[in-house]
Amino acid sequence: MGSIPTEQPKIRIAIDRGGTFTDVHAYVPNTRHEQVFKLLSVDPKNYKDAPTEGIRRVLEKFRGTRLPRQELIDTWDIESIRMGTTIATNALLERQGERAALLTTKGFRDLLVIGNQARPHIFDLTVRKLENLYETVVEIDERVTMEEFLENPEKQPIDISKDSALVEGSTGEVVRILQVPDMKAIKAQLGQLYSGGFRSIAICFMHAYLYPNHENSVAKLAREMGFDVSVSSELQPTIKMVPRGNSATADAYLSPLIKRYVKNFGTGFKGGVEAIAGKLLFMQSDGGLCLWQKFSGLRAILSGPAGGVIGYAKSCYDAGEKRPLLGFDMGGTSTDVSRFAGTYDHVFETETAEVTLQVPQLDINTVAAGGGSILHWNNGLFAIGPDSAGAHPGPVCYRKGGPLTVTDANLFLGRLLPEFFPAIFGPNEDEPLDYEATAKAFADMTRMINSEEGLDFTPEEVASGFLRVANEAMSRPIRSLTEGRGIRTSDHALVTFGGAGGQHACDVAEALGINMVAIHRFSSILSAYGIALGDLTHEVQRPRTDNLANMEKNLESEFAPLVDEGSEILGQQGFPAQDVEYELFLNLRYAGTNSSLMIRKPAESWDFASIFTRQHHDEFGFTLDREILVDDIRVRALGKTRGHSFETISQALKSVSTNMISQKKSAKKTKVFTAGVWDDVNLYRLDHLAPGDLVPGPSVILDQTQTILVQPGWSATVLPRHLVLEKASQSAPKTEEEDEAFIDPIQLSVFGHRFMSIAEQMGRSLEKTSVSINIKERLDYSCAIFSPTGGLVANAPHIPCHLGAMSFAVAYQAELWGNRLRPGDVLVSNHPAAGGSHLPDVNVITPVIDEKTNEVLFWVASRAHHADIGGICAGSMPPHSKEIWQEGASFTSFKLIEQGRFNEEELRELMLEKPARYPGCTGTRTWSDNVSDLKAQAAANIKGIRLIQDCIKEYGLSTVQKYMNGIQANAEKIVRSLLRKVHDEFSGLPLEAVDYLDDGSMMCLKIHIDREQGSATFDFTGTTGELYGNLNAPRAITFSAIIYVLRSLVNEDIPLNQGCLAPIDVILPEGTFLSPSKGAATVGGNTDTSQRVTDLVLQAFQAAAASQGTCNNLTFGYGGEVVNGKAKPGFGYYETIAGGSGAGPTWAGQSGVHVHMTNTRITDPESLEKRYPCILHEFSIRKGSGGAGKCPGGDGCIREIEFRRPVQVSVLSERRSIPPPGIQGGEPGKRGENIWVRHDEYGVREIMLGGKNTCEMKKGDRIIIRSPGGGGYGKVE
Repeated sequence: MGSIPTEQPKIRIAIDRGGTFTDVHAYVPNTRHEQVFKLLSVDPKNYKDAPTEGIRRVLEKFRGTRLPRQELIDTWDIESIRMGTTIATNALLERQGERAALLTTKGFRDLLVIGNQARPHIFDLTVRKLENLYETVVEIDERVTMEEFLENPEKQPIDISKDSALVEGSTGEVVRILQVPDMKAIKAQLGQLYSGGFRSIAICFMHAYLYPNHENSVAKLAREMGFDVSVSSELQPTIKMVPRGNSATADAYLSPLIKRYVKNFGTGFKGGVEAIAGKLLFMQSDGGLCLWQKFSGLRAILSGPAGGVIGYAKSCYDAGEKRPLLGFDMGGTSTDVSRFAGTYDHVFETETAEVTLQVPQLDINTVAAGGGSILHWNNGLFAIGPDSAGAHPGPVCYRKGGPLTVTDANLFLGRLLPEFFPAIFGPNEDEPLDYEATAKAFADMTRMINSEEGLDFTPEEVASGFLRVANEAMSRPIRSLTEGRGIRTSDHALVTFGGAGGQHACDVAEALGINMVAIHRFSSILSAYGIALGDLTHEVQRPRTDNLANMEKNLESEFAPLVDEGSEILGQQGFPAQDVEYELFLNLRYAGTNSSLMIRKPAESWDFASIFTRQHHDEFGFTLDREILVDDIRVRALGKTRGHSFETISQALKSVSTNMISQKKSAKKTKVFTAGVWDDVNLYRLDHLAPGDLVPGPSVILDQTQTILVQPGWSATVLPRHLVLEKASQSAPKTEEEDEAFIDPIQLSVFGHRFMSIAEQMGRSLEKTSVSINIKERLDYSCAIFSPTGGLVANAPHIPCHLGAMSFAVAYQAELWGNRLRPGDVLVSNHPAAGGSHLPDVNVITPVIDEKTNEVLFWVASRAHHADIGGICAGSMPPHSKEIWQEGASFTSFKLIEQGRFNEEELRELMLEKPARYPGCTGTRTWSDNVSDLKAQAAANIKGIRLIQDCIKEYGLSTVQKYMNGIQANAEKIVRSLLRKVHDEFSGLPLEAVDYLDDGSMMCLKIHIDREQGSATFDFTGTTGELYGNLNAPRAITFSAIIYVLRSLVNEDIPLNQGCLAPIDVILPEGTFLSPSKGAATVGGNTDTSQRVTDLVLQAFQAAAASQGTCNNLTFGYGGEVVNGKAKPGFGYYETIAGGSGAGPTWAGQSGVHVHMTNTRITDPESLEKRYPCILHEFSIRKGSGGAGKCPGGDGCIREIEFRRPVQVSVLSERRSIPPPGIQGGEPGKRGENIWVRHDEYGVREIMLGGKNTCEMKKGDRIIIRSPGGGGYGKVE
């Protein structure tokens, strides 16, 4: 390692052990000795361990002597063994890790079960979740909290010398110790775990990222008792208890497997693994190598894929040219995409297998589309995956009875050639690929499609259609990496690797507007090659809370101890100082925001501020006139791998003399279906081609492990280490079909992906550019695109309550403004009479205008919940509002931006001054955040407009609008089919349901289904009149509930748009609380009545028992009052709290989740206490609150908060009087409870607040929310 001189050449071996194949790369540094091969990862007839077998084969060739398998391997001539492995990933996905226990702070035993309280799939009524990683939890009676809070507008210095309970944390912030752990009691608890057979434990305590003392004390004791311990503050000392706790648990769950594997691996060598000493290295998820002793489960999740990123970054990037690269790694079950533009992009919080992890990882995005992805024809659409045929049974062509897959489509169209594959298929694994079976399967599917749709597709058109849809699916995450960050995709080169990438490279590049594809000679084993090129790293990260301006003079000394640690560690591994490089980072953000960026120190200065400002503008589209804060200091020390020299692609292209390839080099002619026809094309063997050979498309190039298709209009240039595919000319705009009425289901499927991708990227833009916790962390927003009349086209699945409702808001503006708007105009509205839901949900609506005709072509819109917009209560969720003006600022239509000019003064009048004129009301308490978030919403809309315009430019306006209508018609067809099935299930009888709000108000529903038309009437006649309260729900809310239920009952991945409501007629008599007047209070209608309507519709369909039926809205804060003409500074905080979901005929209800019409996250406990003056004492599952039944309902939650200063607290909730009913004999869930623990002159009292109340709580007072459970399904057996 390093550049230490050696007496004789030693070989460096790199191995990537995948699920199916193990890839091996070996070479002697500074020589031409190089070996590359693959072997099966599991082949028990021939060897016990694939990496060991790979090393044996390498050494046989290197030494020139036979090495019998039964003999132990001597490593005397091995320089290093570098490995990547999928062991941790597979164990996490399959939940096959070690028995582990979690030790956590008292009150939080269920925190990782609840997580962020969002459900994984919003339309899945079963709310299925993967099981927890730990087997048991032990609560430790210890506690610290933050002494100061960030939202305090009146900060005062704190003298810790005057209070023995105060200490300074590692970030410099002041911590209050509330409870010191009792080590004697903890020893007894650990003893019980040990007696129970546990040997691996995770520890995660509140605020341990800045005060790790309690974790360290317990960890020391546990290690002395013989436990393997994963400590959250050691693994990643970063704020947020949920991901940090998940990370510690994942490490405890996975690391023992890693250790056992390494130990077993060592049995193949003389002296065991200890004898390998410093030679055995593993690739980590962050792209750095580490010694085997330091390799942990947490850092192994992306071990193999990280090698691929290192491989293409080091072998394909040209630092002089600076053309950014997109990695495209297409495997059997999924495709990994990544980006490299001179530096590695790392992320520090990711989700894998429903586990949120806090650990540095390369930014690799995965889509469930690979060679083994199953082809589906569903509801008139072509779909790819997400399910995979795997290796067993595999695709149809594997001869084991598998389904049609992407691999089959490539084989059928001539892109894979059976004669060049080994005969390893069939039951006895001794037969070739079965082309005939694949051809028959496509013929059968084609007949089915043609029969259902009245079409005349050929099997070839069907197969190529599936490949088009697959390419579009794989392009979506790439667009997120580029367009989602404001970067042009077409500026990149695509680097493809993985076994299936070569067949799709040209098509994916063309879909993205990219004109160059690079394929390395080792592309099929690029992860192993990247592992060979990787550097040994040691990373140190420390939390730090300070103003950057205060630290700038001493930055070098701040970094010094972290640099010294890296230097010492790598020096111990044999790296001299000249072979160690350091990357220095500060994790920076603007004050009052959560959008942090990890900024690397510039080469020639310490000017982090300028780099941050520029990068913030590039990433988010704006900068702020605020202080820049430091959250973390990070040093990445790299022991550089030497012995490689690279000629860049551009250098190679300049140095070789290109010549059109001779036909004589063609191995044969082969038939390939491309550009809609069968074509006889030349087939070339890559090892028979010479540098400079220019291969025109269409043609096929084979190497030892993959097939590369050069499409028409492309050419391939052979270089010494690469194959470069270049587009010969720009594509003409796609021509439109002659028959304007014909909807091609293939094109429809492609547009379905494209429309959804636009909505998703709008959502990502809003999440990144917003500043408030409500949008950025709780994700209480939705983004969508609409037709010229306001009909929903595509809505990324964010908040269900917004799904149908947003179209009412857009349709209102479309009718109001007609074609009187101009480019650069942006509208804002929130009034229920203008299609709004409740006032805190603010709509920003922008037209896509034809600049020649001023005609509106599309609309884009974003709806976001603002944490405060004024009114009578902090948080703008008053529980007792009677009139809409009490709920805050309202506007039916206002030009937020007029032809590019932001109307801030008019906005100030509407949000600050006008609401304060009403009795008892104030203007918004979060004016700065409101303005920033509205600008973020407008920026998200601009993103959507640009992407729609790109789509129009690519396909033409009439084609885009035709498929906009087509995707709506497809959804309509699916819903009509569902309604016919429901009609038959209930023998044509009407479906009826009645339910009551807590105040006794009645909801009535009768559904009549017309089987012939496939339509239904939802009749709410009999519903109680408008309420003198705030549970009135605008009409749009009822439509949202209906579209949500219909989509959930379909239970397939279908387009969600206006077409879902086309077969539905809704009767809502005027003057009910589901169709209130313009002045009615509605703040609770959006959050709670919406849930009750949803349960009512599900009850009518007899689909599921009632869920908790409320959002448990909690707000607290202070300030906003106008004194001497100025608003008193303060804050408003808002959260909604999870509960139990209702059971169904085949599933138990889920506990501690948000249900139905919401799916917002909840603020992490540590973030909550850092920002606001409160202590969260408990957040747990309310055991036994779910209704009993054949399938029981899910349990609700308990949330207990103590306030550390006087605040106004409001709670708005339902199901406090009438419990969530069961169904089919199932019992109801428990009612919710809201309790005020009050300290006054009468002592400590527990006061029931009822469902809706506001109170002025003093310092030390607490609120306890016990949310309802879900109803049970069926009688208890």
